[in-house]
Amino acid sequence: MGKYIELNSSNFDETVKEGVTLVDFWAPWCGPCRMIAPVIEELAEEYEGKAKIAKVNTDEEQDLAIKFGIRSIPSILFFKDGQVVDQMVGAASKQAFAEKLDALLK
Repeated sequence: MGKYIELNSSNFDETVKEGVTLVDFWAPWCGPCRMIAPVIEELAEEYEGKAKIAKVNTDEEQDLAIKFGIRSIPSILFFKDGQVVDQMVGAASKQAFAEKLDALLK
């Protein structure tokens, strides 16, 4: 069973430097973040071996939130080989996330 990766300042760069990575910037008190949490977990299973699915708790990792200019959560950043190539702010459907991932994996 695939599981998302918990990111922090010590493993962030290493995790996103190769391939495609979806990073969910979230916080425990954020309603929309909790709403999309099951979707993120499903994507982690479905994309295992194809793309990395990761989460950053902005309460615990404020430096990362500042580094990437996160002002609203949930913010979903899509990385390809270490570079931010796309971004979504707010809750979205699983299909919307999957379409972005699929486009990056081509």
